[in-house]
Amino acid sequence: MTPSANELPASEENFAEMLEESFGATDRLEGTVISGAVVAIENDVAVIDVGLKSEGRVPMKEFSDRGSAAELKIGDTVEVFLERMENAQGEAVLSREKARREESWTELEKSFTDGDRVTGMIFGRVKGGFTVDLSGAVAFLPGSQVDVRPVRDVGPLMGSEQFFQILKMDRRRGNIVVSRRAVLEETRAEARNELISNLHEGQVLEGVVKNITDYGAFVDLGGIDGLLHVTDMAWRRGNHPTDVLSIGDTVKVQVVRVNSETQRISLGMKQLESDPWDGVDTKYPVKTKFKGRVTNITDYGAFVELEPGVEGLVHVSEMSWTKKNLHPGRIVSTSQEIEVMVLDVDPTRRRISLGIKQCDDNPWASFAESHEEGTIISGEIKSITEFGLFVGLDGGVDGMVHLSDLSWEKSGEQAISEFEKGSTVKAKVLGVDVEKERISLGIKHLTEDPFASAKDFKKGAIVTCTVTEILGGGVNVTFGDAMMGFIRKSDLARDRGEQRPDRFAVGDKVDAKISTIDAASRKVTLSIKTLEIATEKEALAQYGSSDSGASLGDILGAAMKARGDQPAGDDGDAAADDGGDGDGKKKVAKKAAPKKAAAKKAEGGDDDEAAAAEEKPKKAAAKKAAPKKAAAKKTAKKADADDKPADATDSD
Repeated sequence: MTPSANELPASEENFAEMLEESFGATDRLEGTVISGAVVAIENDVAVIDVGLKSEGRVPMKEFSDRGSAAELKIGDTVEVFLERMENAQGEAVLSREKARREESWTELEKSFTDGDRVTGMIFGRVKGGFTVDLSGAVAFLPGSQVDVRPVRDVGPLMGSEQFFQILKMDRRRGNIVVSRRAVLEETRAEARNELISNLHEGQVLEGVVKNITDYGAFVDLGGIDGLLHVTDMAWRRGNHPTDVLSIGDTVKVQVVRVNSETQRISLGMKQLESDPWDGVDTKYPVKTKFKGRVTNITDYGAFVELEPGVEGLVHVSEMSWTKKNLHPGRIVSTSQEIEVMVLDVDPTRRRISLGIKQCDDNPWASFAESHEEGTIISGEIKSITEFGLFVGLDGGVDGMVHLSDLSWEKSGEQAISEFEKGSTVKAKVLGVDVEKERISLGIKHLTEDPFASAKDFKKGAIVTCTVTEILGGGVNVTFGDAMMGFIRKSDLARDRGEQRPDRFAVGDKVDAKISTIDAASRKVTLSIKTLEIATEKEALAQYGSSDSGASLGDILGAAMKARGDQPAGDDGDAAADDGGDGDGKKKVAKKAAPKKAAAKKAEGGDDDEAAAAEEKPKKAAAKKAAPKKAAAKKTAKKADADDKPADATDSD
């Protein structure tokens, strides 16, 4: 049985305590940094005595800095990290690299807490970034945090000490993330503020071209970048900044504008040269011709350089007298030398308007000089549009025949269908407008205007017409010297039953009265109905009276006899055969009665209110003559009774 510590002698108790204290203190050394002395250097290994029962061995490379050899000799005191008291060979396990790392972590944590910068060296490349040695501690540098702009080649930065800002630390995981970009931005911000405070507009500086874009170049002015816009590189037009500058060029620039709020600096190179636009209105007077070079072509025209830095615009409308609706690129080409005329100069807006066509004769003016109004020309139909024909003429110009100038008789839509593109036509020059570049032509003017004879006719005139066309709403007729006219269906007869266009045939001759003559629309309307009503009214006025007691049939019969017409059905002969004219008059009256009724019916319609008004005095005259007519009939009957045989019957 082993005695307890309380039972041990005093000398033995002291030894046990000392042994336990010694072993306990030694156990607490593991995982810490301790000091040791170099007692030997064997090949690439340093033997270090750290005061334990055995020495430890540390590779020499752990004592060297990145990229340099180790400077270590016997007797030097070094700090090492004790990993274990002894290994399988009974040696202490030491590490100089872990000792440095522990020292670095302590310093790095303090710098991270205070926000201070740390120094390090980029020594390797990993996925997504680089590895950085921070005095023994390995940190990760993301690729986006290397510089303020993307860096394609990091070779010049590797192996040299740089300043970094710690973004994140995790000692338990051994993770450190640093940024070089944050340090550069802070440094540049300080330099920018200092430089901007000393800058002023008009100041001339020297800088280095760092980057070139499509719109300009960035120039490093010594810690701060300024933008040199492409329009401020030279007075003359340039297609791209690379035509003037290259990366790395040292240039002299002038400060054009400084914005202290946004810290943007605008630079210019052309401002250091004299402005070629000074006195441009004197150098390039209006209506003067010059030679120039085409520098740029757009949809609306072409820019022509008259001298370096001075350009004018030739609008597409000023390129050709005859070539219309063409892209400028089909008339001129880039770098082509052409002759232009100055049309307008605006020094304030730095604009010059030029023209190409003004250097040649105006074909419209030449045509006007050689072709007076009324000249007959011939040309090829270039195009047919909805409003007329375009005819090619001498000098490359076109004339237009409007729809209304194609035919006297036909409508424009009908007449234009008879023409074909490419065919040759004759036309008469109606007018030339040089300013508007228009030539008006007429094809119908090659013949006499049939409507010109309309002045020989007046409204109400009676004419003999020839039926030319049967329509549903009436008939077309001609009269006079090929005058065209139209008789509406309601004007074909007084009697409604006779108002049928199919009663007529092409070629029939009819008498009609002119109702209207419309010179604007070139239309003449006629009426047979109005003529019939007028004829009847004239007959009543001439052959009928309130005292005669004659019927309408009597009056019409007398009028027809006066005109030499034979009454229908030879009623006159029948009356003669009966031995007297009394019965003949009765028969005429009977035959006229239906016509009177039809006429009255027609007058009651809506075709002609004037005819109805004319019938009223007739009715009044008939009523007034009724007693006299009755007495006349009674006397006639008595005379007939005396002359007739006894077996004769009264037809009345």
